[in-house]
Amino acid sequence: MKPTYQYDIQLPPNLDPDKKYPTIFTLHGKGSNEKNMYGLVAPLSDGFIIIGIRGNLTLGEGFQYYELKSLGNPIREMFDQAVRQLEAFILYATEKYPIDMNKRYLLGFSQGAILSMALALTLGEQLKGIVALNGYVPEFVKTEYPLQSVEDVSVFISHGEFDSVFPIRIGHETAAFFENQTSRLTFKTYPTDHGVSEENQRDFVKWLKTDAGVHSNKG
Repeated sequence: MKPTYQYDIQLPPNLDPDKKYPTIFTLHGKGSNEKNMYGLVAPLSDGFIIIGIRGNLTLGEGFQYYELKSLGNPIREMFDQAVRQLEAFILYATEKYPIDMNKRYLLGFSQGAILSMALALTLGEQLKGIVALNGYVPEFVKTEYPLQSVEDVSVFISHGEFDSVFPIRIGHETAAFFENQTSRLTFKTYPTDHGVSEENQRDFVKWLKTDAGVHSNKG
């Protein structure tokens, strides 16, 4: 199978051929690219496989996974297709690389966070957890998708208190939605705009290590 998406993969430096590894799939924001996300998860690179997935649609000099009718309003057909294609990509990568099926994580920013949360709700316990940075769950996902249980999925959601793209109330609404879905929710806000602060990064790096049971010297 040829994957729909181009991607960048970083394998742990001292790879044990007999071992399966926890894996983080990163999903970038609109107009960005897969390499742009690597800096956020670099402190985890000695204990995790890291796969950066590039959106398959161009936007300026960057990429996106779907287009919008308006801000916060994805084109439904394109969004549905992205969810299906990302599900297929995760399966493809799991078969190709030494990935621990029980420790697969998604980490996304903005558009990537939106997709990470939608995929958590469609894949359910096929994922160990997600990190969603400054995103939301589209209403049609909540009301029209066949949602899987995320009771045993670990969810880290963060939002900028001064986010000028998705106001902070959206972060609180998103957290409230997941609070009703899983007891494994961590929700944090940071005094930032639509971005990821160093404190935010330190918190989710620590959270991922703890959740996956990874002990490393980095970060």
